[in-house]
Amino acid sequence: MGWVSILNTLYSILLGMEEAYIIAAYRTAVGKAPRGVFRFTRADDLAAEVVRHLVASVPDLDKDQIDDVIVGNATPEAEQGLNIARMISLMGLDTDKVPGVTVNRYCASGLETIAIATAKIRSGMADCIVAGGVEVMSGMPFGGWKLVPNADVAKINPEWYWGMGLTAEAVAKEYKVSREDQDEFSFKSHQKAIAAIKNGHLKDGLIPITIKETYLDENLKQKTREFIVDTDEGPRADTAIDKLANLKPVFAAGGSVTAGNSSQTSDGAAFVLVVSEKMLKKLNVQPIARLVSYGVAGVPPRIMGIGPIEAIPLALKKAGMKQQDLDLIELNEAFASQSLAVIRALDLDQDKINVNGGAIALGHPLGCTGSKLSVQLFNELKRREKKFGMVTMCVGTGQGAAGIFEIM
Repeated sequence: MGWVSILNTLYSILLGMEEAYIIAAYRTAVGKAPRGVFRFTRADDLAAEVVRHLVASVPDLDKDQIDDVIVGNATPEAEQGLNIARMISLMGLDTDKVPGVTVNRYCASGLETIAIATAKIRSGMADCIVAGGVEVMSGMPFGGWKLVPNADVAKINPEWYWGMGLTAEAVAKEYKVSREDQDEFSFKSHQKAIAAIKNGHLKDGLIPITIKETYLDENLKQKTREFIVDTDEGPRADTAIDKLANLKPVFAAGGSVTAGNSSQTSDGAAFVLVVSEKMLKKLNVQPIARLVSYGVAGVPPRIMGIGPIEAIPLALKKAGMKQQDLDLIELNEAFASQSLAVIRALDLDQDKINVNGGAIALGHPLGCTGSKLSVQLFNELKRREKKFGMVTMCVGTGQGAAGIFEIM
C-alpha cells in the first residue's frame, strides 16, 4: 500500500471521518438475454431477492437503520423505471422507512453506487447503505424503447450517438487490434469461465434464484414449471477458434467485431452492504473489503472503449499505488477489441486479469456489472489469500471507471 494511501487514511482519522466497510456481498447468476433463464423475470423482483438475502446475512441488522438503497441501472425505463431503487427497497426490505435512488453511469453504474455509498459514509452522511445494480436486458431493447438524440448536436457530432459496436470497430482500427487477436481473446475468456464453473470458483457469493413459469405445452394446455438458477448461463464449452473465425462482423461491413468477440447481453443483479466503523462495531461483524479509491474519466465517445486507459491511472494515483500492487483485475470485456487496447496501452499483467473469464463468456448485465464484478473480485482475492484488486470498465458516450478494493 502506497504512502499516499496511508497518509490519506491518517488524514481521515485526524478529521474524524468514518471509514466505510463492505460487510456482505451477493449476486445472482447471470442469464442470457433475451431468451435465457431470467427472460420472464422482472428486474425489481430479481434485485429484491438479492437484497432480502443480503440483509438476512447480517442477523443483528435492523432494516430501519439502513439509510438508503442505491441501485445502478443503465436503462431506467419501462419495468426498470419508476425509480426502481425505491421499489426494490419497498419489496426487498418490507418496510417503507428506507428510501431509494437510481443511478445511471451506464456500464459503471453498479460500481458507482458502491463509490457513492462509501463517500456518503466517510463524510458522515450515512452509516449503512445497500448499494449495487440490476439489469434485465431480456425485456428491453438495447439503449431503451425510444432514443431521441438532439438533432442539432447529432449533425455536428454524430459519433456522440454511435452504437457501442461502431465504437469497438473504431478502437480496433485505431489501436490496431486484429480480428485474430480478438477471437483468441474471446476463446480464452470462455475457457477460463468454463474452468471456473467446473472448479466452483464462481459459486461464492452467488445466491440460487427459484424461477416459476407458467407456459402452454404442445397441446396448448396451461402448465407450470419451477427450476433453480445457480450457475452463470453464458460460457460455452464448445467455443472454438475456428467457430469464432467463421462469424461475420455485425456492426460494420468489412469490420472485425462479431457477436463472438463482444460481450453478451445479459440479466442479473448484485448488491453489497456498506457500513461505517461505528455500525461495524455495533453489529459485531467482520468486514469483507473496503473501497480504497475510485476514479472516473472522460474520453472521446467515438472510442469509448479506451476509458480504462484514463481511469486506471487515476484510481491508482488516488490510492498512492502502482499497477504491480494489484493482485487481481476485473476488466469488463465489453468487446475484445477494447479490452486488448486497454491491456496493451497500460501494459497490464494478463495473468491477473479476469482469471475466471470475463463478460464475453459470462455476460454483461450493464447496470449490474460493476457490483457483480466486485462480488467476484472479493471472493477470488479471498480464495487466493491476496490483498488488493481492481474493477474497471469502459462506459458509453466516452467514459472510463476504475475502483480499487482492499480485502480486510
